[in-house]
Amino acid sequence: MLLGTRFTNVWRWWTSPTISTSHAFHFNARFLTSSQLETSSSSLLVDNVLSTTETDDVFLPWLERKSNTRISSVLSIGKSDIGRFLFASETIRAGDCILKVPFNVQISPDMLPSPIRDLLGDEIGNVAKVALVILLEQKLGSDSKWAPYIIRLPKPWEMHNTIFWSERELEMIRKSSLYEESLNQRSQIEREFLAIKQALETFPEIVDSINCDDFMHAYALVTSRAWRSTKGDSLIPFADFLNHDGASKSLVLNDDDKQLSEVIADRDYAPGEHVLIRYGKYSNATLMLDFGFALPYNIHDQVLVQIKTVEDDPLARRKLELWQRSCTSTTKYVNGIYFPGNSFTIREVRSATGKGRGLPQSLRAFARILSCTSPQELNDLCTEAANGDGRLARIPLKNLNREVEAHQILLSQFKQLVEEYEASIEALWPVDSPCSCKKMAQRRLMAQHLLTGELRILKSATAWLNNYCDTI
Repeated sequence: MLLGTRFTNVWRWWTSPTISTSHAFHFNARFLTSSQLETSSSSLLVDNVLSTTETDDVFLPWLERKSNTRISSVLSIGKSDIGRFLFASETIRAGDCILKVPFNVQISPDMLPSPIRDLLGDEIGNVAKVALVILLEQKLGSDSKWAPYIIRLPKPWEMHNTIFWSERELEMIRKSSLYEESLNQRSQIEREFLAIKQALETFPEIVDSINCDDFMHAYALVTSRAWRSTKGDSLIPFADFLNHDGASKSLVLNDDDKQLSEVIADRDYAPGEHVLIRYGKYSNATLMLDFGFALPYNIHDQVLVQIKTVEDDPLARRKLELWQRSCTSTTKYVNGIYFPGNSFTIREVRSATGKGRGLPQSLRAFARILSCTSPQELNDLCTEAANGDGRLARIPLKNLNREVEAHQILLSQFKQLVEEYEASIEALWPVDSPCSCKKMAQRRLMAQHLLTGELRILKSATAWLNNYCDTI
């Protein structure tokens, strides 16, 4: 039994393993957390269960006929204003298998006609190939054997992935690395589309019938809904209606022997209760980029910060060169973008008293290098590393004043970031602004969740640095 993972930013699959999932938990426009679900699920679910349409009632029977097997007897489809979800149609106990979707009713790259698949070759990613499958099935309309599934996929105007945001909307998140990541992913998808058009120039009836906007929509459907397994990148009908709870232990599992994907309940569910699984341990930046939603409080949030050299430092260039030589990699690859070696990912520091996890050792090592005031101090760090485990500046400096100065460099930059983030949050236009339509208000709320989460992390790092400098 293998874990099926959702691929984040799957378009970068050439260089790193990736994972993903469906339209994570956001069927309520206010983005309820799992804890809020416990208090509000009863009334909310009743309303949404009643909104289930007759066409959704026939979807599971259609899929079971297509697969020639029983997929689920305990789940039903609910429908809200912004998406479908699955709820318990009868009592579910922890450990129960709540659904089984055979591989033969999953949409994967091998569904492409062989002449097209051969022309695309390995230079076109699997996500792009699945996106092309979707476009071809959409082109067939009601004649498609997958029509009951295709028509239930979210429409472009229902998706909030940041690749669809306008320039004005993206300005709200400029302080976050997500801003650049969104622009970069959009450009990468456009390049994939051009590569497909060039590869399929002998099929004008295909390439002339789709445009880049169509492809970007299909691509986003795949990145937000597909799962990676030994079968490849696949859309799993019915299972992809499951929404996300970061605290859930339920995952999509793939059984190659039985040729199916299944989900095991991690807790009890009462009839009518919203059933949730975990897509992955994703930050709000990843959730917004790949899935089009954000959580009010996300324990997996993180911030990518770029530490600057001290202004007017005559040794700045030598310090950067020394640091790059000491690192196994001079760049950080995050969500499809290469960041320089002086970029660091930080997570929330749980204790400002110095106990538990603090800032990354690599970040503190870089600060110690920046604090050096002479070539001799740099040489001493190199000698110390050579006589130790080879890692540069990974232990506190013997000169305590210099150790404090190193961390004060970080403290100064983190305080500045805190001020900039606070200004960005304050600059967000009010939700009830006359110019704030429903879509824009929703994206503003997402931006607020992103920025406040990253601000929380920066403040925790600032508190840790303050404490360290005061108590060393």
